[in-house]
Amino acid sequence: CPRFTFTMLRLRCARKAFLTGRSKPLEHRIRQLKNLQRFLLEREKEIAEAIKKDLNKSEAGTQLYETLGLEGEIVLAVKKLAEWVAPRPVEKNLLTISDTVYIQPEPLGVVLIIGAWNYPWAVTIQPLIGAIAAGNAAVVKPSEVCVHTAKVMEDLLPAYIDKELYPVVTGGVSETQELLRQRFDHVFYTGNSMVGKLVMEAAAKHLTPITLELGGKSPCYIDKNCDIPIACRRVTWGKYSNCGQTCIAPDYILCEPSIQDRVLEEIKKSIKAFYTEDPKTCPDYGRIINQRHFKRIMAMTEDSTIAIGGDSDESTCYIAPTVLKDVQVNSKVMQEEIFGPLLPILTVSGVDEAINFINKGEKPLALYIFSPDDKVIKKVIAETSSGGVLANDCLVHYSVSALPFGGVGNSGMGSYHGKFSFDNLSHLRGCLIKQLKMEGVNDMRYPPHTAKKLFWARFFILKNPDLGWLGRMTLLAIIAVVAAVVLQVRGKEETVCVGGG
Repeated sequence: CPRFTFTMLRLRCARKAFLTGRSKPLEHRIRQLKNLQRFLLEREKEIAEAIKKDLNKSEAGTQLYETLGLEGEIVLAVKKLAEWVAPRPVEKNLLTISDTVYIQPEPLGVVLIIGAWNYPWAVTIQPLIGAIAAGNAAVVKPSEVCVHTAKVMEDLLPAYIDKELYPVVTGGVSETQELLRQRFDHVFYTGNSMVGKLVMEAAAKHLTPITLELGGKSPCYIDKNCDIPIACRRVTWGKYSNCGQTCIAPDYILCEPSIQDRVLEEIKKSIKAFYTEDPKTCPDYGRIINQRHFKRIMAMTEDSTIAIGGDSDESTCYIAPTVLKDVQVNSKVMQEEIFGPLLPILTVSGVDEAINFINKGEKPLALYIFSPDDKVIKKVIAETSSGGVLANDCLVHYSVSALPFGGVGNSGMGSYHGKFSFDNLSHLRGCLIKQLKMEGVNDMRYPPHTAKKLFWARFFILKNPDLGWLGRMTLLAIIAVVAAVVLQVRGKEETVCVGGG
């Protein structure tokens, strides 16, 4: 098939380019990252127009949720890259006190990046930033669902960064499957857990390490004692941004029955403030990506009570910001990640029941707690597990480059952002450089093994004093003397043996 041939040629070209070594120099990495930033700035219009066609995102929304964070990641990587690529000294013990011991980050090779459609630039280019910073080559596979964005990526990106080292491969399921049959040095996939399992299975055939950025039903617990208007304003923003198509959007609310009506009232106010009386005409309110997802989301409302919203238009894939109340555990909307503008509210008796409810499900990608009480927040953190946790806000932990972003269990494996992207896509190579000196210290490990040698081995291996520079120099001098004495004694013993013979 000509398409598959073209795809494989891109991969072979990337492998060949990597083997030349040109992706490794620090200067090359920084130059490519700066070119990528220039692309985001110079092609701002084309990027925004494509996303408008795919997801009905506004130009300002595209910058806020897609490209601004990418620019921040690039600026950070350029600033810190010399530090990240440098050898990392490690703590020494008595046996390595005179040696050079360090960790050397090195590129993995050729990375496959399979992007998602909901934030097609943010979740596709951010791993690419990490791959470039770590000195890898990378094959970029944008989601075929965002047709216009994939086309812009394919046509324009190669004009800014090395098209041999970082080729863009477009196409559908068949092309992705063909790529997964090939051997890569790392696969980075963003999407749902069902496809994530297929990616993991394909990678396992080559023992290829993977990063899976998946999703799940991210819970949101609202404490009755918190500032409910502010909490609901932030939840509304987190839920309905990108029309609910965000992997870390609050999937459902847990709250006590006594505040359910108040929560509904405040969410309704926030929806009106953000998206006007008619969200369908609001430029800041998006659309569902396609009719298949539209039908899937609408089917979830069938056995629940609609408290707010509920309007829809299949011809334009529009679903209004919708809140469902008195939702039950077995309701359709609670059986899978919603990934759309539906917000179910389930009532619980308090934080303990909320924790029990959360722990009965799969570990989510994010967990949200709204409470003024640090004890409540720390209790939820201590007694649950999730990819990330955020108290008194939604989504914004994604923007903190100093935090690892990733899932746990069913919500994914591996993490990225900032230095975590660099480390995730590097091999952290342990290096120990010794000298051909002080051989007497090694006598304890050579046969014949004796109780005396075992005593000294225990001392050197188990004793790990915390010494300053002066202490290390003093200890090094003592070890040198001991080594010299051991060699001298051993030499005399060998002389006696020879003489006796």
